Amino acid sequence: MNILISNSSDRPIYEQITTQIKQMIISGEISAGDQLPSMRMLAKELRISVITTKRAYEDLERDGFIYTVMGKGSFIANKNMEFVREEQLRVVEEHMNMAVKGAKAGGISLDELQEIMKLIYEEE
Repeated sequence: MNILISNSSDRPIYEQITTQIKQMIISGEISAGDQLPSMRMLAKELRISVITTKRAYEDLERDGFIYTVMGKGSFIANKNMEFVREEQLRVVEEHMNMAVKGAKAGGISLDELQEIMKLIYEEE
């Protein structure tokens, strides 16, 4: 599992793990039924505490992204596509909020910001 931890981020490590696993699920990189690495294995790979990976897995389970089978491990849950879309919208809104704040701070007009967004969106 390719998870990158940034020590310079203002976000806690467990939150970085949670966010990246959610993104992998939303993007289809990992699918329903796929098994996640054990908490211990992920902690060892990332060189972090097992308590940190436990917190990330608990948050993912609470949010319905994974489920745990005692003695077998943690697996990606079947997701309601509407819920997945809502989660993706929430992530996009967070990023757009940061972009708007940056635009306002830099004196960029709404029209300019929309043009930038349009260019980026159509780039693909």
